[in-house]
Amino acid sequence: MLAEDAPGDEALLAHLHESRELAAEQFDAGPDDDEHEDAELSEADAAALREEEERRRVAAWLADRAGRFRQSASELRQVLAGEASATAAIESLRKRTPSATDSETPEVTDLTAAAFFDVDNTLVHGASIVLFARGLAARKYFSYNDIMRFAWQQAKFQLTGRENLDDVAQGRDTALSFIAGRSTEELISLGEEIYDEYIADRIWPGTQALAQRHLAAGQQVWLVTATPVELAQTIAKRLGLTGALGTVAESEDGVFTGRLVGDILHGPGKAHAIRSLAVREGLNLKRCTAYSDSYNDVPMLSLVGTAVAINPDSDLRDVAKVRGWESYDFRTARKAAKYGVGTTAVVGAAAGSAVVASKLLHDRSKRAQPK
Repeated sequence: MLAEDAPGDEALLAHLHESRELAAEQFDAGPDDDEHEDAELSEADAAALREEEERRRVAAWLADRAGRFRQSASELRQVLAGEASATAAIESLRKRTPSATDSETPEVTDLTAAAFFDVDNTLVHGASIVLFARGLAARKYFSYNDIMRFAWQQAKFQLTGRENLDDVAQGRDTALSFIAGRSTEELISLGEEIYDEYIADRIWPGTQALAQRHLAAGQQVWLVTATPVELAQTIAKRLGLTGALGTVAESEDGVFTGRLVGDILHGPGKAHAIRSLAVREGLNLKRCTAYSDSYNDVPMLSLVGTAVAINPDSDLRDVAKVRGWESYDFRTARKAAKYGVGTTAVVGAAAGSAVVASKLLHDRSKRAQPK
């Protein structure tokens, strides 16, 4: 019971006063019942005092710990993002029609185990949202300044292997301004085109091999990413995976409003999405595996029974060592060769991305100059 539901001190004193007056009247009425009535009243008063003391104790306990049970606005947005992502994933799975790719995918026979893969720098070499933005820029959806910013973000991400939350936020704001008023079908169509042009040849073969192992074992394989869910689902579909958990943008009658449902799916939001999906699909999280490159995904990695670091940043590498998590680095020739990856392609990938970014800026700059 909350504090406001409990009677105040004045009410309690009034009750005790009335009890004493009644006891005095009964004492005057006859001496024969004196001891019996006094005993009953004393017990009633004691019970009332004990009940009031318990109410106050519970109210104080709740007031002292209320902050521990409250969610901040940021936490609430991540919960909403996770729930929306899981809902979109299940709906997409139910609506998906059989295709040639599906016929080649092993049947799900291990119903309580699944694998969850982060996308950026874990499965895809680079940031998928930046690659998507590059595709949009090539289609004149963005300005020259936007092209320069996206190219710089990609170069930083490839060279450092670290996610920059400011870059993520800028990408979110730019993406939202782009999709507002556009149809969901347009975004899906663009995602398919841009995947073929910019993403398909940037899949880490080593990570893809790990995903195929889970599929061969009859398990579900899901992508978990801050990338828009439409693009994430396209990547999953093209690779023959079960589906994807991604950022959900609000839409009405098939048209984007320019708002997100909750927030971008990031950090704890990914863990919420996986937990929600596990409940709906009957998964045992202790039998599940998660893969990521980023320290920001420690909540997701800590949620499952087996966590694996892929191309880890320095912070995640330290966490993996302390917790005994397995780790793979497909950016090196030795690890890449183990999974049949071309040594030259992998060793030169990180440096090559910076060269490509610089060349993109140079070419754009030349074309922008008046002739």
